[in-house]
Amino acid sequence: MKHQKLKTTPEVSKRMKTLSHKKSEVESVLAKALWNKGYRYRLNYKKLPGTPDIALIKYRIAIFVDGEFWHGKDFDKSKEKLKNNKAYWVEKIEENIQRDIRNDNLLRQMEWIPLHFWSNEVKRYLDYCINEVEETIYEIRVLDK
Repeated sequence: MKHQKLKTTPEVSKRMKTLSHKKSEVESVLAKALWNKGYRYRLNYKKLPGTPDIALIKYRIAIFVDGEFWHGKDFDKSKEKLKNNKAYWVEKIEENIQRDIRNDNLLRQMEWIPLHFWSNEVKRYLDYCINEVEETIYEIRVLDK
């Protein structure tokens, strides 16, 4: 059964078009912290599925900084709080979640490791996020020996 695309209001559509799909401030904070630790990367690397925010090519690590709303953090709970145009947003965010899963699977098939951090997690716990990246690099180095 083919599903019908839901429409949004012209006002919401106009606001959505003004949003930047490039590097956010939170992504910049994580990227700069990695750079300062000596890790070199590509930003918004279009050669990989999902266009990772940060790609550590040397280690084949694709890092995504996901917005809680757009990528459905705790979506089973938060979708109940949606008020305006609920059907549209539920479909949109569920599509985003499924796309993220597909892209992660494609990355794994290409022997890349996808890492996801929530933007608030990067804001509050930057050291933890850096540590997660470094632990992944350490594991890669151990397996390569």
